[in-house]
Amino acid sequence: MRLLHTSDWHLGRAFHRVNLLGAQAEFIGHLVTTVREREVDAVVVSGDVYDRAVPPLAAVELFDTALHRLADLGVPTVMISGNHDSARRLGVGAGLIDRAGIHLRTEPSAAGTPVILQDAHGEVAFYGLPYLEPALVKDEFGVDKAGHEAVLGAAMDRVRADLAGRAPGTRSVVLAHAFVTGGQASDSERDITVGGVAAVPAAVFDGVDYAALGHLHGCQTLTERVRYSGSPLAYSFSEAGHRKSMWLVDLDADGSVTAERVDCPVPRPLARLRGTLEDLLADPALSGHEDAWVEATLTDPVRPADPMARLTERFPHTLSLVFAPDRAPDDPRVSYARRLAGRSDQQIAQDFVAHVRGAGPDEHEAAVLRETIDAVRADYAVREVAR
Repeated sequence: MRLLHTSDWHLGRAFHRVNLLGAQAEFIGHLVTTVREREVDAVVVSGDVYDRAVPPLAAVELFDTALHRLADLGVPTVMISGNHDSARRLGVGAGLIDRAGIHLRTEPSAAGTPVILQDAHGEVAFYGLPYLEPALVKDEFGVDKAGHEAVLGAAMDRVRADLAGRAPGTRSVVLAHAFVTGGQASDSERDITVGGVAAVPAAVFDGVDYAALGHLHGCQTLTERVRYSGSPLAYSFSEAGHRKSMWLVDLDADGSVTAERVDCPVPRPLARLRGTLEDLLADPALSGHEDAWVEATLTDPVRPADPMARLTERFPHTLSLVFAPDRAPDDPRVSYARRLAGRSDQQIAQDFVAHVRGAGPDEHEAAVLRETIDAVRADYAVREVAR
């Protein structure tokens, strides 16, 4: 069975105020063409179909167009909700859409109930594990501690239990939306840390033939059977070095996997430039970036006059301007944003305690901070679902 694995469409998202709906529509067309020309047997979409719980109408219309085009091909599609989606909204009409061969899996309680597809070698069971917000699903899965590894592990136990009751030789594919250990993150993914931990081990997917992952925006191979497709478009300048693609996966009769990357259309390349303003304007080696979307980091010791206007004369698609004078990290003039770069909410809170009190929090206080941060994040997730 030949699968096309994609994820993280983020329909409705902009790139530094640039509307990407046209580029997202071009990607949908490319996906449909790939399905047709490469004789794909099933499409899997591993979450974050939309960029937010209540997407703009134009994004909903594009999704509707995508569903119709996929259904017209007669090729089954299995989709799950991600942490950016409203599972309840995305899942509306799932029972009816099933009849058209579009299988939306947004209910955690259905983790052990697969979509069964067939090829010449027998059945393939597709298990859809939507994004599992630990605070919201821990009771469903009967786990004591609300953590990603616990709830995802319990969901996979249901998958393995169902698979064990099926005919010998039944092959299996799991769709999941999670941060798996070994994956490389970028700046455009929403933090899903709980209790100071975001990642789960790849071993949680043991026992299935292929795990089609979503959430991280870079295409990645964690093992031959556990892969991220990444997002089809770049959604932050941290993805400037990404090769955006989908996985074309062949699942053989014995469950062995071979995979090939299929490149996605690039609406415009990204470039991250760094140097003084005069150097960026004069360096002939940068001529290849003049048509790119540009993030310029200026290292001038003193902020130059009209930097954006001057940059856009040479780089008309400059979208982001960062000031980072070359200074020692402990220089008091280093910006607040630079001092906080790469630090978690927990670390920032603990640093604040140390700053105002003269000593950092003890073990109990650190646990209180962590529980409070988790509670706020869980409350946000609940409110998003209720919208």
